Amino acid sequence: VQLQASGGGLVQPGGSLRLSCSASGRSFSGYTTGWFRQVPGKDREFVAGIRWADGSTTYADTVKARFTISRDRAKNTVNLQMNSLKPEDTAIYYCAGAPRGLIKTTVSRPNEYTYWGQGTQVTVSS
Repeated sequence: VQLQASGGGLVQPGGSLRLSCSASGRSFSGYTTGWFRQVPGKDREFVAGIRWADGSTTYADTVKARFTISRDRAKNTVNLQMNSLKPEDTAIYYCAGAPRGLIKTTVSRPNEYTYWGQGTQVTVSS
């Protein structure tokens, strides 16, 4: 499975961006898809995750109420709508896939994910 993240860019504080993660090689069916982000010198940080089978979602406290993760069955993509962006949201964002349904206590752990996309840069700056 190859994952492709897209949609990053430069946006002003308070603005919005929509990231997309597409999969080639197979469907997301049965998977959990997560979004993580990383800045230089820091560990990769969990942002949000969605369990494909039932649409169950989990968010990091830092993005709750601002970001929304969703799945598009027809396009086999997972999207991350990011609103009210802040400078501290600046990072490289990665999508990741785990070939099973993760629960809320495990969805935030990077080592639960087998497949990773190449990352897309999000910069929030005026």
